[in-house]
Amino acid sequence: MRSLRNWWDDTAGGLPATFWYLWAGLLINRAGGFAMLFLSLYLTEARGASESLAGAVVGAYGIGGAGGVLLGGVLADRWGRRATLVAAHLATAGLLVALAFSRHLVMIAALAALLGVVHSMPSPAFVAAIVDVVPEQRRSRAFNLQFWAFNLGMAVASLLAGLLAEASFVALFLVDAAATLTAAVVIAVKVPETLLRRRVAGAPLPAGGRRDRPPGLHTALTDRTFLTFVGLTLVLAVLTLQTSTIMPLAMRDDGLRPSAYGAVVALGGVLIVLGQLFVPRLIDGHRRDRVLAVSTALLGAGFTALAVADDLPVYLVAAVVWTVGQMLAAPPNAQINADLAPPELRARYQAVFYLAFPVASFVAPALGGVSLQYLGERHWLIVGGLGFLAAVGHLVTGPARERRVAALRRAVADRREPALAADG
Repeated sequence: MRSLRNWWDDTAGGLPATFWYLWAGLLINRAGGFAMLFLSLYLTEARGASESLAGAVVGAYGIGGAGGVLLGGVLADRWGRRATLVAAHLATAGLLVALAFSRHLVMIAALAALLGVVHSMPSPAFVAAIVDVVPEQRRSRAFNLQFWAFNLGMAVASLLAGLLAEASFVALFLVDAAATLTAAVVIAVKVPETLLRRRVAGAPLPAGGRRDRPPGLHTALTDRTFLTFVGLTLVLAVLTLQTSTIMPLAMRDDGLRPSAYGAVVALGGVLIVLGQLFVPRLIDGHRRDRVLAVSTALLGAGFTALAVADDLPVYLVAAVVWTVGQMLAAPPNAQINADLAPPELRARYQAVFYLAFPVASFVAPALGGVSLQYLGERHWLIVGGLGFLAAVGHLVTGPARERRVAALRRAVADRREPALAADG
């Protein structure tokens, strides 16, 4: 019993109440966030859209998402984390209700694009708020729990979405709106504003930042150390998205049924839900660049194995390998991203970081489809090779990242001492 208590304290102890309310809001939102999973099916079956038109509407949602992460980052740094989260959740709930009762495809497309914007706005604000309130030594745990909540919520959403879609597409949107509204209430009532309004003169700018302009998105977009890390994260995202974009096609070409694909995806979800809470103890004491190198290499190895996969057991074994890589990567990836951001630009840096995911959602299917068509199973050798190259990239760039993080910490400490003396 004591060992179980020690494990729980080590995994989730020492985190402030505000974090847990943020965590609850994220879990509720993800568990109810299933309308977009069936948007293309809704358009073709309930609204009579062609497959190409349905794809264009879903693409509009993705384009809106790219703009949403940037807007969310700017608002979270200027307006506040809590205000941005509440506004985005309320707007999402309203748009979902409007989508439930819209009949015209032009209106649905416009609403989907707007929904992409407000759906993506909370991501930078969530992470910035977590960094604001969680002590540095506990952030790895916090990000691990965030990743776990996201995947647990998605697993619940996947189960509920199919049932609701069979009953009523209108109910699908309305229940999603209700869950989003519930998350907004939790955040509005229980989460205080975490943005420190006071600005300290002499705030350090990262390499590439310009002092003749007020710091903003351009600072993050010209920070070479940070952008190198974002580029490696983009590779990670492209690899991860192979499971939902290209792998189904490869399994079909191998003569496997859709149920086999479902089994592979379900196995990954089960592993994350059951095993993610054990990751912090596994990676404690290890350098983060080495953990990321190992995790990315595991992703590369898992996808390389698909070059020789012809039946379900090989796919399942490969899924175990790349899922372990994903699990190991989540905490250090999020923590490095947070550590590289100056405090006054925290949400903007998160916004630039999150751009990697909509970019990957375009690159993975667009280039992957061409690669699979013309190269066949050699496509997986290329994917695996990208993983191994990214692993080397983490090892090469890791020391520079750590020096940059140390310099930022010293600068923040130097600025904090005069401010504390003035307050005293």
